[in-house]
This record gives sequence, C-alpha cells and structure tokens, in this order.
Amino acid sequence: MTFINIANIVLTAITAILSLFVVHYIVFGVVGIFAKRKFPKTDEKLKYGLIIPARNEELVVGNLIDSIKKSKYPQDKLQIFVIAHNCTDNTAEICRKAGATVYEYNNPDECTMGYAFRYLFDRIKEDYGIENYDGFFLFNADNIVDEYFFEKMNDAFVAENREHVITSYRNSKNFGSNPISALYGLYFSTGCIFEARGRTALGCSTRVQGTGYVINSNLVKDGWKYVTLTEDWEFTADQLLSDNKVVYCDEAMFYDEQPTSLKVTFRQRLRWQKGHLLVCLTRFKNCIQAIFKSKKKGGGKHKFSLYDLSVNMSPILVTSFFVSLLQFIITAITPIFSGNFDAYKGWLISSGITLAWAYVFSMSTAILLYFLERKRIRKVSLPLKILSCLLFPFFMALSIILELIALFDKNVGWKSIPHSDTTNFDELHDDMDKARGKKKTDDLEEAKDEVAAD
Repeated sequence: MTFINIANIVLTAITAILSLFVVHYIVFGVVGIFAKRKFPKTDEKLKYGLIIPARNEELVVGNLIDSIKKSKYPQDKLQIFVIAHNCTDNTAEICRKAGATVYEYNNPDECTMGYAFRYLFDRIKEDYGIENYDGFFLFNADNIVDEYFFEKMNDAFVAENREHVITSYRNSKNFGSNPISALYGLYFSTGCIFEARGRTALGCSTRVQGTGYVINSNLVKDGWKYVTLTEDWEFTADQLLSDNKVVYCDEAMFYDEQPTSLKVTFRQRLRWQKGHLLVCLTRFKNCIQAIFKSKKKGGGKHKFSLYDLSVNMSPILVTSFFVSLLQFIITAITPIFSGNFDAYKGWLISSGITLAWAYVFSMSTAILLYFLERKRIRKVSLPLKILSCLLFPFFMALSIILELIALFDKNVGWKSIPHSDTTNFDELHDDMDKARGKKKTDDLEEAKDEVAAD
C-alpha cells in the first residue's frame, strides 16, 4: 500500500469521525418536523421590563413600540426601556413621544449591542430596581412582536418556574423583499424549526439567536457583562455553565428586518463568524471540562446540552474543509507519480456525486421549510421561493468561507446594520389574522356540524 493510499484512508476516517460529532443534528431536525413543545396557559401575569437598544433607528423603532402596545398582554405589566446608543438622529425623541422610558448613551469606543444592554441595565438598577421586575425581554429596534407574543412567552416562562431563558420564533417582516432577505428568512426559520424546536422537544437546551428572548431578572442583578461581537453566544454558553437552559417557545413569534444587499450580508455574517470563533476560544474549554467533571466537583448538570453547544461553537466546518482540501490535493497529485489517471477520474466522479447530494439535501430543507411554515412566511412570490431554494445551499456554504476569513482577519469589528423597512404591526397582524381566521372558521364549522349531528 502506497503512502497516498494510506493518507487517503486516514483523511477519510477523520472526515467520518467529524461527521459523527454532528449526527445528532439530524435527530433534532427530524423531531422538529413532527413535534413541538406546548406550554399550559396561565392566569399569572408577570411584570417585565422590555429592553430596546437603538442606534439611529428613527425609521423603525416606533413600529416596535406600537406593536408592544397593541399586544394581548396587560400593559401595566410591561415597561418599555430604550437606550439611544450613539445616536445622531431623532430616535430618542420618537421613543419618548411613543411612551417609552429613554436613556441616551454616547461612547464611540463602545459600539456593540452588549454595551448598550450593560449601560441600560445599570440605569434601571439605579432608578427602578432590577428586583421590581420578574424578567426582562431583550429586543432589537427593528423587531415587531406578534399580538400573542408576550402571552405565549409568559406561559412558557411560568411553566419553567421562571428559571430558564425562553426564546421564540424569529420571523422576517421583509421575507419577500428580494433573494437575500428570503435567504436570511430561511436561515432563521431553519434555526427555529430544525434546531431549536427539536432540542426543546427532547429536553435539551437550545441557544439564543440575537434577540426575542426573556430572562429572569436575577440574571442581571449584578449587571450585564456580555459585550463582544456575538453576545448571544456568550450568554448561551454561560447559562449552560451555570446549569440553566435555553427553552424554545414555538408559539411566540416576533419579526425582524433582514439585509437586502450582498455588502451588508458579507459584513454581518463575517462579524458573526468572528464572534463565533472568539466565543469558542473563551468558552469551549470550560464547556468540555463541565462535561467530564462530576456534579460534586462543579461539573455541568446538562451534559448532553454542553456537548451539543461545544460542537456547535467549535470550528468543525472549517476543520472538515481543510481535511477535504488536503485530500483533494493528495488525490490531485497522485497521477503525477503513479500515472493512474483512472483512479483520479473515479475520485472526481465520487466527489461530484457527494457534492450533488449535499446540494439537493440543503435545497430540500428549504423546500420543506416553505411547506411547513406556509402560514407564517408572508408575501413571498413563487419565483422568489424557487430562486431562494436554489440558492440556499450556497448561502449556507458561505459560512465556511467567512469562517476561514474570520480565522485570519484580525480587523473584523462591529458596524451598524441599516434598518429602513417600515412594515408595521397592523400589516403583519392582517396577514396572521387570515391564517388564524381560517382556522377559527374551520373550528366553528366543525362545532356546528357536531351540534347538528347531536
């Protein structure tokens, strides 16, 4: 057996082992298709502070506040806090007129959303007292909440004894704007249906994705400490390390605005990948240690969730890419020394078939998602659905390229993402009412039929 043969066998084995680390993702995905956890309705209405960081968001933040005020939850149990962070427009004035409690904070050196959270929680502690709230919702200024958002989140929070972080379904208010926004919409819906829903249904912890989640007020009694490029990843890791889970509530939905340009897409996703790597550097070791330590010696309570998160935060995609690249190089130079071009052709055909299957699988995921979420994905034309399904595999594969860039680029920093979509609560509510109204009509007809039969 030649060196080339041995190298190929070893690299193939490494690829197989790396695949085993993520095989449980398939289980989560399948479970997410067929099962979701529902939380019992409660009459207990908790009091919440609503945290909204806003940087030059005068075009959209008013719509978020409006949606909060129109939600089906006692308004005396909700207090809206806005932190106008490094603003140069009328964000603060608009929010005050809308009835929010507004603080202004300007520090160009502290530009990430985490700094805004930190400053605002410090002000709330001084002026109102963290203990006066049962929990806090964390939003972004471009969000809009569904009318039943707080009701469903409160049900889940109470059902979990106010212990665990509750996250929600992330929809897109501009899903159908163009192919880029549609791809983003698919990406976040995929995270909810094929990742978060299955994990929660099986009793595992999921993770926070951006905003749209609620936390116990005790978690911020000493302030907010997550200020990196991806504070949500840091926060999730520390929750598990503290034996706390993140639970997904599928019935609670909020909307946010997705980028519509390639430039912004590249910039945002590069920041995500850089932040992902930084969190891996600071939390991966702790998570692994918590898996293998006994509970008596400070080990983690949720062992499998810690393993799942460790794999999720690790650069496993980049590692797999390098292994595949090395195998490609070895295979490519083999004919030069052996003169056996038939084996080379066979490898090319085999690799092509593998890539084709990967493409079909990813595209099928997008198609399935459009079918499963047909009542929640709004105003997307058929041509755009087809195009976004065809492009979805490339959108997902872009993560590998961007993680490679982030690995070597030391200058990746935070830059603001422009928000200009002025879709409001009433427009989104009308769309959802059509779906809910149809269901209510069907239920009413069934009830009439049962009465007639009796």
